[in-house]
Amino acid sequence: MAHRFDPTSLREYDIRGIVGEALGPDDARAIGRGFATLLRRAGGKRVAVGRDGRLSSPMLEAALVEGLTASGCDVVRIGMGPTPMLYYAEATLEVDGGIQITGSHNPGNYNGFKMVFEHRPFFGEDIQTIGRLAAAGDWDDGDGSETVTDADVLDLYVDRLVAGYAGGAYRIGWDTGNGAAGPVVEKLVKLLPGEHHTIFTEVDGNFPNHHPDPTEEKNLADLKALVASKNLDFGLAFDGDGDRLGAIDGQGRVVWGDQLLSILAEPVLRVEPGATIIADVKASQALYDRIAELGGTPLMWKTGHSLIKTKMKETHAPLAGEMSGHIFFAQDYYGFDDAQYAAVRLIQAVHVIGKSLTQLKDEMPAMVNTPEMRFQVDESRKFAVIDEVLDRLEAEGADVNRTDGARVNTPDGWWLLRASNTQDVLVARAEAKSQEGLDRLMAMIDAQLAASGLERGPQAGH
Repeated sequence: MAHRFDPTSLREYDIRGIVGEALGPDDARAIGRGFATLLRRAGGKRVAVGRDGRLSSPMLEAALVEGLTASGCDVVRIGMGPTPMLYYAEATLEVDGGIQITGSHNPGNYNGFKMVFEHRPFFGEDIQTIGRLAAAGDWDDGDGSETVTDADVLDLYVDRLVAGYAGGAYRIGWDTGNGAAGPVVEKLVKLLPGEHHTIFTEVDGNFPNHHPDPTEEKNLADLKALVASKNLDFGLAFDGDGDRLGAIDGQGRVVWGDQLLSILAEPVLRVEPGATIIADVKASQALYDRIAELGGTPLMWKTGHSLIKTKMKETHAPLAGEMSGHIFFAQDYYGFDDAQYAAVRLIQAVHVIGKSLTQLKDEMPAMVNTPEMRFQVDESRKFAVIDEVLDRLEAEGADVNRTDGARVNTPDGWWLLRASNTQDVLVARAEAKSQEGLDRLMAMIDAQLAASGLERGPQAGH
């Protein structure tokens, strides 16, 4: 009865892999059995299940549901939609947990599972436990009375996105990249004032137009063309499963994740003066300064949507965000990362602040920064290198923040070196006030890598 997972598929925040190689129906069934077993042992019984638009998602869904019912859980299938729609179902239906089948923004041959357990993120050690239960075949058996029902939550979810909307009427372009957010956005724009132009909203697991990752600027080319040709106010883009938002202003300039957060923070802090607002270690110093300037309490935290959600609950933060475009609202919402909801709140924020998105982008401090750089490093060396770097920096008396890797402040700006939780890569980023300053920061990163026997070689892909 036991089952062994491909060890590469059990990751920090989710379970993910190439379908047919690292992931298949047997894995989905074992995930269902393990998750149901843990939920039953915690006193739970019902699980909401959703899926994205990938070609392999229906097959994995069927196997997952088999596993969940075999170990004694009832299942409520909500069908295809973005990951936040599953989070919404888990927060509002009478269920004890939820699982979304999604490959997120990975290429089309990948798929995976994002999980919520009794309204909290299920990650890290939880995912390893699923692996251990499977290896031991330590699963509960159901009694055969389990039910599988379907719930149509799409319209309820869309209505919730616009509940209490108090924004203006703008001319906006929307690009869902043939991902799972398409049908939601099509319905959403009909409920919003203004003029809306949508592209690539038909769900297609082959992603024929561009890769659905709005944090890579090359994937925004079609949206830029749309905004330019129709002279729109701004454009919004979504990743494959709708939990990360990208944006461009009226001139086609990217408004990055930390810049979006600095705009979203303003109306939030008007309602809750002094509140804590969380961003990850990759975010610009300009964001932390802006939160403080608006009277908020900025908090730098570790990268990773599950880690941020957990920290938000702990600090009662009304808003949090990551450089990667995950934006989490707990003010008037449920505290999970939802790109569709963040888009609605962004439109409202632009209206409340009373300036165009283009003007807001213009007013942001000019920083020279690198994109996120990734370097392949052996898994066994990954965390050791960061420890060596921290030891050397300490010995030098550097100004270093150890929240997640090493983030070093210098008169020029700051640089970051951290180990990825999900891949065998080190991630680096640097930001300065001038190109010369940036060159000096990059030289410091190179020197640290060299001291640990590495060099900033060709960049590793996602």
